[in-house]
Amino acid sequence: MKQLLLLISIGFGLSAFTFGDEPSYRVLEYDNFGRGERLEFSVNFGIFTIGEAEMIIDDKFYKVNHRECYKIDIFGRTSGMVDWVANVNDHWGAYVDSAALVPHISYRNIREGKYKKDEVVRFDHRVNLIETKVADKKTGKFKEPKVYVSQGEVRDMMAGALYLRTIDFSKMKKGDKFIINGFFEDTFYDLEMIYRGREKVKTKAGKFNAIRLAPVVPDNELFDGEDSVIAWVTDDENRMPLKIQAKMFIGNVSVELTDYKNTQHDVTSKIK
Repeated sequence: MKQLLLLISIGFGLSAFTFGDEPSYRVLEYDNFGRGERLEFSVNFGIFTIGEAEMIIDDKFYKVNHRECYKIDIFGRTSGMVDWVANVNDHWGAYVDSAALVPHISYRNIREGKYKKDEVVRFDHRVNLIETKVADKKTGKFKEPKVYVSQGEVRDMMAGALYLRTIDFSKMKKGDKFIINGFFEDTFYDLEMIYRGREKVKTKAGKFNAIRLAPVVPDNELFDGEDSVIAWVTDDENRMPLKIQAKMFIGNVSVELTDYKNTQHDVTSKIK
């Protein structure tokens, strides 16, 4: 579950991350999503639904580092009989710069059976530093932070998901590639994405004209073969996430759109 959910309320007050000159931020031109959007998904293993997730963009802006930010939250949980066996209740979130779509703060509350993790990550774009803090599982108090040096613009999962929706695919050809620079836990990633063209895709929210994308997954013991992970977004102005499908050695797992509310534009890609 935790590999597929793109998933502590935080106080902000790290003085070392707030002094000095204001950094220069890239301003992105986009109109693909906005405040108040709410997307709901099912999490499936083969033909069985094993969980549900929702992604919410708060209906107001927040100020972080003197910057206007979206507040993004993803909640994921198991459902049905699976909940009796492996109870999962995860909460991922971030404050994402509304102009540059880079994160200022991201956070995770992971509850998966007996496994527990609380994490806060702060991004200082002025000096390209990232600070991570993880709570002690017994006391709940945060341990000493770890600091990482980034090389320019980097995104967490929340900001990366939003940034992906702003990319213009109209001039791409099948096989064209692009990269999203990311940071997760203690590792930097250059996530290479391959544009696989346009096709129709069926979800529990309906049938859509879609853009097909394939992230390049390094060889590992979890995913099975080339194009082991495929993602689809709507082929309209929203570029709303529709489906993520993963071919894994244990079987096929997918996250699939079930409902959507308050999209920035009418969903013209839906096939009636």
